[in-house]
Amino acid sequence: MNDIRIIPIAGVGEVTAADDLALLITTAAGDGTFHDGDVIVVTQKVVSKAEGRLVPANDRDSAIASESVRVLRRSQGGMVISQTRHGFVCANAGVDGSNIDGDNIALLPVDPDASARRIRARIKHLTGVDVAVVISDTFGRAWRLGQTDVAIGVAGIEPFLDYRGQHDAQGREMTATRIAVADELAAAAELVMGKIDKICAAIVRGANVRFGRGAATELVRPPHEDFFR
Repeated sequence: MNDIRIIPIAGVGEVTAADDLALLITTAAGDGTFHDGDVIVVTQKVVSKAEGRLVPANDRDSAIASESVRVLRRSQGGMVISQTRHGFVCANAGVDGSNIDGDNIALLPVDPDASARRIRARIKHLTGVDVAVVISDTFGRAWRLGQTDVAIGVAGIEPFLDYRGQHDAQGREMTATRIAVADELAAAAELVMGKIDKICAAIVRGANVRFGRGAATELVRPPHEDFFR
């Protein structure tokens, strides 16, 4: 079992539209900080800011409607549980006003997997280091209270550790176990980033991952397997 390190990247600063986010992250991290095989976790909010995915807060309702392809529930308090174009089922279609300067709210990136691939490629161009990238966002969970960070964008790793066909310690063949390691990486990184510490990126080093051409869209449960909608 390898030791795992989670290293916050402080000092990225405020991100605005058209900023070179990968450059900001690598500059804040410093030369020689990244190692081949590291996983860089970046919060959705700064990705959305860099991609100009901000709208005025008074357009919140219309933004939620435009970002939703299906509304599952509405609460009396105005919260909507909806499905986004990405397939995510989340509160208010991911539209959020926390950690946004001015009277604006942020929308999810149009294609978070593509965003992760661009950040990964840019980091390699800048540093020569081959890292993976996970874009994280905070989601609630259907059967548990509280929130945790999950992966909405993935580049450079497979999002699962697939144990199907292998045998457990008692020799039983596992038929259903797939660990959502990309979600675990997102949640682990949140431990050092927090919601009020202004740290928008972290390095996870030593995690048991499979490097490859994975995507966060693979984590979305297909509708025909969803027994609860």
